Amino acid sequence: MNSAHVEVGVKRVIVVSAAAAVIAATVAVPAQAVVPTTAEPAATTQYVVLYKDGAAAADAQKAIEAAGGTVVKVNKAVGLATVTTANPGFASALTGNGAIEGVAHDRVIGSVPKTARLAAGTQAAIQSKAVEKAGRGDGGPLKVKRSVKAEPLSDLQWDMKQIHAEEAHKYEQGDPKVLVGVIDTGIDGSHPDIAPNFDRALSRNFTVDVPYDANGEVVDGPCEDEPDQSCNDPADVDEDGHGTHVASSIASPINKLGISGVAPKVTLVNLRAGQDSGYFFLQPSVDALTYAGDIGVDVVNMSYYIDPWLFNCVDNPADSPADRAEQATIINATQRALNYAHRHGVTLVSAAGNQAIDYTKTNIDATSPDFASVPGEAPYSRTVPPSCASMPTEGEHVIAVSSTGISKRKSYYSSYGNGFVDVASPGGDAYDTPGNTRDITKTTLSAYPKSLAIANGEIDENGDPTVDYVVKDCDGATCAYYQYLQGTSMASPRATGVAALIVSKYGYRDWRNGGKTLAPDVVEGILKGTATKTPCPTPPAYTYTRHLPSGATVTATHTCEGTTASNGFYGRGIVDALRAVGH
Repeated sequence: MNSAHVEVGVKRVIVVSAAAAVIAATVAVPAQAVVPTTAEPAATTQYVVLYKDGAAAADAQKAIEAAGGTVVKVNKAVGLATVTTANPGFASALTGNGAIEGVAHDRVIGSVPKTARLAAGTQAAIQSKAVEKAGRGDGGPLKVKRSVKAEPLSDLQWDMKQIHAEEAHKYEQGDPKVLVGVIDTGIDGSHPDIAPNFDRALSRNFTVDVPYDANGEVVDGPCEDEPDQSCNDPADVDEDGHGTHVASSIASPINKLGISGVAPKVTLVNLRAGQDSGYFFLQPSVDALTYAGDIGVDVVNMSYYIDPWLFNCVDNPADSPADRAEQATIINATQRALNYAHRHGVTLVSAAGNQAIDYTKTNIDATSPDFASVPGEAPYSRTVPPSCASMPTEGEHVIAVSSTGISKRKSYYSSYGNGFVDVASPGGDAYDTPGNTRDITKTTLSAYPKSLAIANGEIDENGDPTVDYVVKDCDGATCAYYQYLQGTSMASPRATGVAALIVSKYGYRDWRNGGKTLAPDVVEGILKGTATKTPCPTPPAYTYTRHLPSGATVTATHTCEGTTASNGFYGRGIVDALRAVGH
């Protein structure tokens, strides 16, 4: 999301957490569920505190301690720390301090309400996922014919054909020494079509599940509902499914099982920063980015935006001073982490978003803040100009990826904007059909954790799918599951896969971390330079028509600006794996 950039300088950041112990869970509570409990909410709060540019870390920490905070964790790379406090006036106590630039609420931790409902922000996250799952029908399982020429489900991978990935594999399949980080909801490292390329030792989980928000509404659900009754998940599980789909799209191996990824021999590293409920908070995202830089990750995929603000504005009159401070902190802290990762050789790739809006124009955001960090907080409608930034996608050094459907048209849900989108990549479009009716096979197929298929009742007692969006494939006694999804979240990893092939093909020895490396700006140049130039539609005001299963018809018009060489729908073009590595 590159339509607006904010310079950061050399600022240091601290996240102040208001709980000594974080209570969370990994199973989302159904929308109408009520969770009984007798405990009162804990009066603890988490803050994000930004040091003044050039201020000594010791001075800032003294100020925090004087205001009643205790630093319990520090990200030294960018000065990001977790601090606990029980002082309700903590933020006010730091106002005007010479070592502190800004203070903002982040989230309340440890609150256990008497009753709980599904949080409004979680409902918003579910709504956004509705776009990704929009191709799903009411029928039974699909009849799938296994391919005998390539990977068994390769005939279902129209996306790989669009970017000539299978042809590119004749020249380059990826190098195991190339590390690809997936900053997402986790990776199912035991999935048979991921495990061969998964590095469990390097993988990390940077977040802890959050049971409730400050309004006492369910987010991830109570810890005791977990099978292990723990809020801390291992670094090889994914209880949402999103991250596993992303990882598989990048690097499922060629192994006579299921599908293949764009770069089927590179190494996957799980850098979990997302909650099971779909939230992505500032500190875990920053921690994941700096860790990626420290261990020599070559490319990271970021198919998310940092909550609670879809757009972060530093001077929007609709926002309170505290909200402006929070949004400025998200921009500056994230940019510093992006700078750190980029400086350490990490190519940064991110999804353009599923809001179906032009990021270079003024828009209405009615979804933020989508997480209640203080009691009573709720989303409100505000006008957001192009100067507001959605992070990390609109950060400097980030390659923003829009989505295409099977016909190569921009997907109906994909956000866009001339100067915002860098490249396009197949992410699916269930309505990209001759009659503009829904077809699940026009979305994208990638790995799905078996545990989720069981929990959601999507396979029967024999392990066979009962729904049209889950596909099973077996190689002897080894079986694996895959699900259809669409979204810019699915487009981004396919561009990430091409970037990983580029590093594999042209990279050189990484003397600092081992493995291979290639300067991110070089990777970006090759990715854009070999993309297939794709012009705006004629006329450029393109009207999408969708005939919904309910019988309703929905239309929307998106206007593409720019030239064939660079425009708002496709950026520099649709990524092409063959052109990137086949010469």
